[in-house]
Amino acid sequence: MKRLISILVTASAMLWISPGIQAGEEFYGILESRPEGKVGTWTIGGRQVAVTEQTKLEEDDGPLVVGACVEVEYKGDTVKEIETEESYKCRK
Repeated sequence: MKRLISILVTASAMLWISPGIQAGEEFYGILESRPEGKVGTWTIGGRQVAVTEQTKLEEDDGPLVVGACVEVEYKGDTVKEIETEESYKCRK
């Protein structure tokens, strides 16, 4: 019986924690600055984001240049993807 209770408590905790861990976030903004290469600190919509070798860059709606509208997808503190978007998505 103790084992069953332990299993149920563990399963409940995992279900409660999992959505927060798996949930990603995203935001749109104007690319304000970026390093010459890929890796480094980018400024997008007034936020500084750390881009790594693992960050996916997508240029489907134009090049990733200063002034471009972009979508940033991240999970926790990790930037997963930066993708160019149509400019209307960055208007308020």
